[in-house]
Amino acid sequence: MLIFDAHLDLSMNALEWNRDLRWTVDEIRKSEAGMDDKPDRAKNTVSFEAMRRGNIGLCVATQIARYVKRDSTLPGWNSPQQAWAQTQGQLAWYREMEKEGYLKSIRDIQDLETHLKTWDNSKADSAIGYILSLEGADSIVTPDYLDQAWEQGLRAIGPAHYGPGTYAHGTDSVGGIGTKGKDLLKKIASLGLILDATHLCDQSFWETMKIYDGPVWASHNNCRTFVNHNRQFSDEQMEELIQRKAVIGIALDAWMMVPNWVRGVSTPKQMNVTLDLMVNNIDHICQLAGNSSHVGIGTDLDGAFGKEQCPDDLETIADLQILPQKLEQKGYDAKDIENILSTNFINFLRRTWSS
Repeated sequence: MLIFDAHLDLSMNALEWNRDLRWTVDEIRKSEAGMDDKPDRAKNTVSFEAMRRGNIGLCVATQIARYVKRDSTLPGWNSPQQAWAQTQGQLAWYREMEKEGYLKSIRDIQDLETHLKTWDNSKADSAIGYILSLEGADSIVTPDYLDQAWEQGLRAIGPAHYGPGTYAHGTDSVGGIGTKGKDLLKKIASLGLILDATHLCDQSFWETMKIYDGPVWASHNNCRTFVNHNRQFSDEQMEELIQRKAVIGIALDAWMMVPNWVRGVSTPKQMNVTLDLMVNNIDHICQLAGNSSHVGIGTDLDGAFGKEQCPDDLETIADLQILPQKLEQKGYDAKDIENILSTNFINFLRRTWSS
């Protein structure tokens, strides 16, 4: 089945991890043997070849560059201008991959429908379609920068990432959206960008929902009922998103899937982290919604983690094709499975872009 992955940090891997995604996963792993600058070296799971093999013909691909103030302990850039420049470098990489025939930018309904008709994962020259998203808005120097970003192909944006940001508070922080956040939301709505609610802390989430009435999704966000941490959304938040016709993509970062995960100590095998946990998150959202129309896949694979912190039964992103069987075993029929793997996010884009 066709898979739509709603969150992949492709350009971050290319520019900050120096991974050439035109290589196979094995080739990248071999090139990183003995490297220890990052915990996921030689444990990557994503390449263009693996995506084709897994029939992941559509994805949401990110730009990401955090601006951090002087007293912050988070990694990032020391000015929003530097962060903006980093996202421009990431954009340049996407453009190079388009020239090479590996990627195709999907910006509107016509691009989407044409791609769905022409995508063929059996062909080595079939370009993977990607929708450009910005994870965390701190690189947007002022909201007017979004005009340029829109012209460059940006179609979705998350106001926050980790910590307190310029426009909203994100994971592991507490606070609201403030005047700057409200101004950003107005600009997002005026351009017709999709708001990605992922990473918003509880206060910023509810303040955003109170004043924003445009299209919203959560590209990679699991259920707090399984892992009680602010990175996950509560049932009340999930129900709010469902009411707004959103789609929630389920992520594969192990610490978001199982309680009591200790980074650098716990292992997927030890903690019994498998794709069954992803199915549990999917099923929980379906039960909340009463249907299969509001949940999808947003793996976040190789989002600064690899095999050391993802499901033990997933060797590469191609193994997402294990999901249909697991969902069938859970009681889902063919239509439900198709909804979850791709149709829900595709129909979301059809509704949003047609209007």
